[in-house]
Amino acid sequence: MKTQAAILLAAAPVLCAGTPEPVAAPSSAVSWITPVIDIRTRYEFADVDPLDPSHAWTFRERLGLKTMAWNGFSAFIEGEFSQAVVDDYNAGAPGADPFDPANSPILDPETNELNQGYLQYEGFDTIGKAGRQRIIYDNAAFIGNVGWRQNEQTYDAISLANKSIDGLTLNYAWLNQVNRIFGSEADAPLAPGFANVQDLATSTHLFNASYAGIEGLTLGGYAYVMNFGDYGAWDNNTFGISAKGDLAGLTLYGELAWQDKAGPRAADEALYTHVNATKTFGSQSLTMGIEHLDAGFKTPLATVHAFNGFADVTDAARLSGNHNGLTDVYVSHTVPVFYGIKWMNVLHAMGDNEISTGYGWEYDSVLTKKFDDHFTAIAKFAWFNSEGDGYTGTTALPDATRFSMELNYVF
Repeated sequence: MKTQAAILLAAAPVLCAGTPEPVAAPSSAVSWITPVIDIRTRYEFADVDPLDPSHAWTFRERLGLKTMAWNGFSAFIEGEFSQAVVDDYNAGAPGADPFDPANSPILDPETNELNQGYLQYEGFDTIGKAGRQRIIYDNAAFIGNVGWRQNEQTYDAISLANKSIDGLTLNYAWLNQVNRIFGSEADAPLAPGFANVQDLATSTHLFNASYAGIEGLTLGGYAYVMNFGDYGAWDNNTFGISAKGDLAGLTLYGELAWQDKAGPRAADEALYTHVNATKTFGSQSLTMGIEHLDAGFKTPLATVHAFNGFADVTDAARLSGNHNGLTDVYVSHTVPVFYGIKWMNVLHAMGDNEISTGYGWEYDSVLTKKFDDHFTAIAKFAWFNSEGDGYTGTTALPDATRFSMELNYVF
């Protein structure tokens, strides 16, 4: 349930926000079928107090076939397969393999499943898809694919994207099922009323729009009406606006959202705000920002790993809304170091409804090396130090340390 911070961090979309569509293999003009390959291997260490430390060395393969378009119609099918060579960890849900509640969570289960399979039509400035598909809107703060984890989140959905008006993109999706990250064997409930932790039945409507017709400015708006038949506590209606633009040498971002049916009982109202400013110095960039969630504000379909630090201590309650509020003040710096390696360092100070370290503070460090169009390596370190204030009721966030190294290949 983790895995952007395009808003949080200037460099994070590549690292965390989601998984971009793999590059299709070159094909001849007469080729009707094109293979699509996306492979990742990762070692991850996690030590979340008071649980035992965990070690995971996993492999994940996404193997797909894409057809050539015929009269605007095409199709895509993709399988996803994950294996654990070292499995001393907790994949996070009953039925998931491995599942050991005494170990720190690393949410990468062994699994074999259909990741995507859809029919697509492209014409009249519109792309329509019907079937199992990846959907990411904006920076994935509300709608994402949890691309950091090996088994990504996809949706059984009908989606439309229209660009008939210059500079304006209109998106709509109706979701019938959320295929979450816990793997094909995770079919047990986590809470009363949560019928299936992996395949979550829903009837959700997503409206998202962006306008980039004004030079140096992008405006956005969205309405997300979420209803989950398997788990009504996640129901919510969320409406928001955003703006991103350049001013006086700075790139500024602002977002405001209001939510009905907030809280763990879906009975409250709550606000969300996020502002940041980025300054570029040659090849370096510096970002400072504040993200705030009122008590109970929930984002059940988000790529939460991209926000509030890579130690992932706030993620579960951010999904469900079972928290006392969250204010995250952060600063990030990205700089190229040597041999084409980019180094990003981030500091977070987290409290409830004020600027403080009442919950704790976190330091993150990420090294990224893109070798070519096919290979990318990432090393990531996160350390969260809890200060003891209650985040969920009276329960404080735990001390946590995470470290990972991975190699990605796309073809």
